[in-house]
Amino acid sequence: MTRARGLAGVALGLLLGACSGGIVPPNGVSRTPPPRTTGRDSYQPPRQNNVPVRQPIPAVPLPPIATVPALGATTAAAAGVVAGPVFASLPISDAQARDALAAFRISCASLVRRTDTSGLTRGSDWQPACDAARSAGDARTFFAQWFETAQVGDGRAFATGYYEPQIHGARERRDGYVPIYGRPSDLVEADLGLFSDDLKGKKIRGRVEKNAFIPYFDRTAIEQGALDGRAPIIAWAADPVELFFLQVQGSGQLRLPDGTVMRVGYDTQNGRSYTGIGALMKARGLLGPGQTSMQGIVQWLHDHPAEGRDIMRENKSYVFFREQQGSPLGALGLPVTPAVSVAADVKFVPLGAPVFLSMDRTDANGLWVAQDTGGAIKGSNRFDTFWGAGDDARATAGGMSARGTAFLLLPIGTIARLNAARGFPAP
Repeated sequence: MTRARGLAGVALGLLLGACSGGIVPPNGVSRTPPPRTTGRDSYQPPRQNNVPVRQPIPAVPLPPIATVPALGATTAAAAGVVAGPVFASLPISDAQARDALAAFRISCASLVRRTDTSGLTRGSDWQPACDAARSAGDARTFFAQWFETAQVGDGRAFATGYYEPQIHGARERRDGYVPIYGRPSDLVEADLGLFSDDLKGKKIRGRVEKNAFIPYFDRTAIEQGALDGRAPIIAWAADPVELFFLQVQGSGQLRLPDGTVMRVGYDTQNGRSYTGIGALMKARGLLGPGQTSMQGIVQWLHDHPAEGRDIMRENKSYVFFREQQGSPLGALGLPVTPAVSVAADVKFVPLGAPVFLSMDRTDANGLWVAQDTGGAIKGSNRFDTFWGAGDDARATAGGMSARGTAFLLLPIGTIARLNAARGFPAP
C-alpha cells in the first residue's frame, strides 16, 4: 500500500512500520459493537484486546555470496551485482511460486514501461518474460527458464512487515472522534527536476504564503486546526492512536457503526520527514521488555494519552487520504497480495521484480514480488513484507524483524550486460 511509512526498525514496532488487519484497540475487550442508542454522539466504539505478536519459527538463511560492495552506493548498479544461486536450487514451494507468478503478471505492464531507477534493467529486458508469463503453466519452470538470481551489494537483508489496519470510524462527525483529512486545496508538490537536472527525481511539498513557497503544516499544527477550510474531511476516526497507525500504513479500513466497512487509501503527504516514534520511545526508556513491538507501542500510547500525543507529534509527517474501492493498492497503483507483495527501495530493486528472501524466521522466507515502497524502506536489501488484513496479519506484521540474505530475480543476461558495461570480464 502506498504509504508514508517509516516502517519498522529493529522490529516493525520499533520504527512503527506495521499495520493491523485487526482493529487497533481503542482499549478493551468486546469484539462486537454495542447497540447504538439514541442521539448522534452516543455511540462509543468497542474496546478490544491487543493481538499479541506471533512468535517466529527460527530458520537458517542461505549465506550471501562473498563480495566487496561499493560503500555509499546510491543505486543497485553502483552497489555492484553478482550472480546468485541457480533458481532451481532455491527452497521455494510450488504454492509460493504460483502466487509469485500471479503477482508478477500484475506487475508486468508497469515493468516494461517504467524507468528502472536501480540502474539494473531496461523495460525491454522484461518483455520476453512478461510475454511468457501470460500462458505459463508450471510456475517454478517459468521462473527457472526466464530468470537468473542476483545479489545486490553484500546481499545482507533486513525485513519487517506491514498490514492493512482496520480501525473504528464514522462518515459523520461524532463526539470525541478526530478528522480524517483528504488532500488540502493549498498543498503544492514541486518537481525539482524541472528546475535543475541535478535535482531530477526529487520532489518537495509545501504551500504558498505571501509569494513565498514554505513548508506545509506539520502534525501539531494540523491537529490544532490549521486545516480548517483547507482540506475536506472524508471520515472520522474514533481514536487518534488508531489514526496515527493508519497514517503509518497509508491505507486501511474503517469499521463504521452500522458494521459496514469504508476503505481509505493514501492520497498524498504533507512533505515533512517521517520520524519513527518507536525508536524515540526505546531511546528514552519508555518501553520495557516485550513492549518494542507495534502492539507494545499501541498499549503504551493508550496508557499514557497526554505523553503519547506529544510523542506522536514528534513525527511531523501527516498523510491525507481518499476513499478507495476494492483491494489495497501498492506504489504501482496495482493490488498488493498478502504474503506475496513486498515493499522495497526503487533505487535498489526494480519495482515489480521478484525477490527471494532467505531469512532467520520461516514466515519471511520464500519468493516475493516488489510491488510497493515505504518512507523508511530505504537502501540495499531492505524489505517490508505485506500480510493483508485481520488479526493474523497484525500478529505477524506487528513483530516482524528478520535478517538474512536477498537475491533478486532478473531477466537472464542482465548480470552479464551490467558487468560488460563496467568492463568486467564475462564469468
